Amino acid sequence: MARHSAAPYAERLSLVPGAFDLGAIAAWGTVDARLAVCAGIQLHARQVRALAGRFARLSDGALLAEAAMLRPVLLRGAIPAPVPDASGPATALPRVSDAFSPRVSDMFSPRVSDAFSPRVSDTFSPRVSDTPRTRVFALVHAAVERHLGMRYHAVQLAGGRALTGRRIVEMATGEGKTITAILPAALAALSGRPVHVVTVNDYLAERDANRLRPVYAALGLTVGLVKQGDDVADRRRAYAEDITYVTNKELAFDYLKDRIATAAARGSARHAVASLFGPPRGGLILRGLHVAIVDEADSVLIDEARTPLIISADRPDEHMAEIAGRALDLARGFAANDHYILDETSRAVHLTAQGRERAGERAGEMAGGMTGIFRARQAREQIVSQALSALHLFQRDQHYIVLDGKVQIVDEYTGRTMPDRTWEQGLHQLIEAKEGLELSGARETLARITYQRFFNRYLQLSGMTGTGREVAGELRAVYGLRVVRLPTNRPPRRRYLGGTLTRDSAARWATVADRSAAVAARGRPVLVGTRSVEESEALAAVLTRRGLPHVVLNARQDADEAAVIAAAGSPGRITVATNMAGRGTDIELAPGVAKAGGLHVILTGYHDSTRIDRQLFGRAGRQGDPGTCESVATLDDPLFRRFAPALTRLAARGWLPLRLML
Repeated sequence: MARHSAAPYAERLSLVPGAFDLGAIAAWGTVDARLAVCAGIQLHARQVRALAGRFARLSDGALLAEAAMLRPVLLRGAIPAPVPDASGPATALPRVSDAFSPRVSDMFSPRVSDAFSPRVSDTFSPRVSDTPRTRVFALVHAAVERHLGMRYHAVQLAGGRALTGRRIVEMATGEGKTITAILPAALAALSGRPVHVVTVNDYLAERDANRLRPVYAALGLTVGLVKQGDDVADRRRAYAEDITYVTNKELAFDYLKDRIATAAARGSARHAVASLFGPPRGGLILRGLHVAIVDEADSVLIDEARTPLIISADRPDEHMAEIAGRALDLARGFAANDHYILDETSRAVHLTAQGRERAGERAGEMAGGMTGIFRARQAREQIVSQALSALHLFQRDQHYIVLDGKVQIVDEYTGRTMPDRTWEQGLHQLIEAKEGLELSGARETLARITYQRFFNRYLQLSGMTGTGREVAGELRAVYGLRVVRLPTNRPPRRRYLGGTLTRDSAARWATVADRSAAVAARGRPVLVGTRSVEESEALAAVLTRRGLPHVVLNARQDADEAAVIAAAGSPGRITVATNMAGRGTDIELAPGVAKAGGLHVILTGYHDSTRIDRQLFGRAGRQGDPGTCESVATLDDPLFRRFAPALTRLAARGWLPLRLML
């Protein structure tokens, strides 16, 4: 029993029935099946660690030679010679008995069937013994330990193994998703497949590419990096490397650029004829869509997939400024519910019959001497609806900010600006006119694609996230991806302290300031999550008036993200951040903070998706550290207005106490 208590949490899973959960979509008939999965994880980890220990004794040159020997093995499915052991004679390893195919190279077949087997449970079956993959994982293990000073634990090795199939791996915040992705990326690259490691922003892509480059170099692999602002030649060179780190938007837009370049040769017959004359002038940017490993997969594949990606060109329109101004003037005269109905859930405006009639009545005076856009019923109603959306559905410092005289869209899921993105169908110009800015030109669509269509074109697709179980069904239905939930390496010590519901925003900010001051006074850092730039600045003003030192991280200060996050675990530090702090960044605790109780997280507004709330709470209690979290919401929040209107009306009449404990 003493051995059980002292053993690491992940090493004890086989003794705890049901402790290993492979997600809501995996049906388990018996406890024995779960125990077999746990046994498979531990067997695989022991095989990798044993071999990694022998690789660790090799010189850099010998390690590189071992990786080079594996390249032809992975391409033809052969069995390599035994690895010499410096402490004794060579020991033959078991023959490969791959659970999904007799050839390891078939792992990257374009078939949409699961890469290991039709059943998720077979992924971690103790019967599976796949020497080539185990050798690659052991090489990566040795290289990571040598160049990063880190060792893989069993859960990370299990995650790397799952990522070699069409799966989404759910790992808790701080469990090491970044180095877990090295395992499948190296395996695919050594087999000759171009690998794209996809993340959500340039900061993470650059950080990971630069940090992990020595590890890949130790295996003879090259790393490319694509960032916003890179020219075509730099992008082509980056994609020519074995492994490329890139954001989802840059990758998809580069694909669209290649589609435009090859537009004249679409179709198999035309493409065959065009290929006789060589590639397009200057060459394509990408080398094809072979292997993609998507970090923060739920954000990329689900949240951001709602909006299609469009490449457009300027279309001169000398009347656009006047049209936008008149459309806004017309929309300002409309009354809610009488002339239009706002649908805040889908962020849409619907004109009523009375509204369409009013727009038609004022069409003549609005048109003036311009073209007949206000005379054509469909065009008139469309631009009036867009003007109403610009006035009532898109708010400054929430959905966009104004920076350097330009409207920049704020990603509601990450809190970051998207300076290269614009709204379509005249909405962007209408918002610019509303803010009194110089209008950008109208846009004409040249190419468009959705993330669903784009990522389904990869021969091999997998991903990682900290919050995947809520969208497991959608990921399976749309992308054919199973969700595999992995346990934490150490028992989680994060405690949820409950929630507080306030009557209005003023009471909410006062409560948050009180809680922040009390926790910071005990030497613990505090992270306060807000939903918008406007809210973060409103709370910052309250903290300033109270004389509480704090740091704000939102779309206006995104360039300072690395420095702010690095210091967010300092004793007594108060950090106010939008969703930016909830994706892809770890807050490491300064010495002594864990003993004081760890990081405290305060959520100040629930999101439409509980995944985003979970992601923010996940900042506390990483890797077995202590931590606490709580929520402080307000009844005048748009979410409560939509889903709990009765409570909102009671609060407006003063019939509810100032604060309610949830």
